[in-house]
Amino acid sequence: MENHNPTELKRSLGPLSVWGMGVGYVISGMYFGWNLGLPQSGPYGMLVATAIITLMYVCFVLSYAELAAAIPRAGGVFVYSQRALGAFAGFMAGLAQNIEFVFAPPAIAAAIGAYLNIFVPAVNPVAFAVVAYVLFTALNIWGVKESATFGVFITILAVFELLLFTGITLPHFSTAAFSKNALPTGWWGILPAIPYAIWFYLAIEGVANMAEEVKNPQRDLSLGFNLSMATLVILAVLVFLGAVGVAGWEAVVYPPGESVPSDKPLPLALMRVTGQNHAMYHLLVSIGLLGLVASFHGILLVAGRTTMEMGRARFIHHSFARLHHVRQTPVHALVLNMLLGIGILLSGKTAEMIVVAAFGALTIYALALVSQIVLRRIHPELPRPFRTPFYPFVPLVALVIALFSLGAMVYFNLMLFFLYLGLLAIGALFYFFVFLRREQQSLR
Repeated sequence: MENHNPTELKRSLGPLSVWGMGVGYVISGMYFGWNLGLPQSGPYGMLVATAIITLMYVCFVLSYAELAAAIPRAGGVFVYSQRALGAFAGFMAGLAQNIEFVFAPPAIAAAIGAYLNIFVPAVNPVAFAVVAYVLFTALNIWGVKESATFGVFITILAVFELLLFTGITLPHFSTAAFSKNALPTGWWGILPAIPYAIWFYLAIEGVANMAEEVKNPQRDLSLGFNLSMATLVILAVLVFLGAVGVAGWEAVVYPPGESVPSDKPLPLALMRVTGQNHAMYHLLVSIGLLGLVASFHGILLVAGRTTMEMGRARFIHHSFARLHHVRQTPVHALVLNMLLGIGILLSGKTAEMIVVAAFGALTIYALALVSQIVLRRIHPELPRPFRTPFYPFVPLVALVIALFSLGAMVYFNLMLFFLYLGLLAIGALFYFFVFLRREQQSLR
């Protein structure tokens, strides 16, 4: 019988899987969430915010790919920050990463419920969302190879659906419709749109957390990162223009006769072209559901790895680092994240979930970029099969935009920032008063 280290992941992923997982983590951001920024920003403000955030992500991915190839560990930014900035910075980076990956899936699950509710109106969308949590946590427990194969398959279908959606809507693009009420709060509206622009690309960094399950991480991680980012930029531009250009931004935010923002902007745009009874409408809504499933499934997978890495470092109970004796998957970590996610889901606050996840994302981006700069200086001997082009200009551009975006988000979401800050403060208290004392006692 083959012996396995109880905390050692199995290497089974190739370059196609890396690309599929990278696009899959993010692709739900094309299907919903971004439209929630339109009431304050309008299409012009959202377009500018998205352009700024796209530049940040392109520069960030070029920098993060270097770190992932140089230090291929499942913890991602947690490991990089710990190596560059010390144990406490690593702990805070790991905590911010876990906050992002715990708050993002409930928002996606809510959208899955909203899409399924189109077909089965009698069932509460929240019930669908909870069932999705249980099913996809079980799939991730079953095995990483099976999960990745499933993820690549549905990601390809989701990409195809987005291309088909834009193929149907772009011929109906109207400059007048796109420009209607273009800046409802003036150019100032660019700033509150930032977290929703981030949602277009949020979780792309999850590629790095699969490093220990990639057969050739030094080559495949950087290749997968860059191809994923290129795919996502093209899709974001096409979807935004195709959705808003049909009947204006109000049509993809508010369903007919309602004043509550919707979690399904693409069906709202599509029905303006095909009508709700057209076969193509139902086909695209059905395939569109797979885009949400791809991200939901992928982020659950990567979230399990980040929690597992915290367990390895004993920042949380070491049982969360243990893998299933047969499937070699982090069962305890996956179940913990599922329970936390369902609790957050029941709050029903999709927009707020997106903002808190974006706070976590910007925190880890800033820490990762600083870590890259520090590691270049203190560990020049690290093998770097992929090196960031135009260094240090590229990471500095990403860092400046990340810090500016973080400041803008704090200004417009002060209460949610205090919630996020409170979670970090609880973590810091745990680190100093529980973890360090426990470590000191173990050395005696």
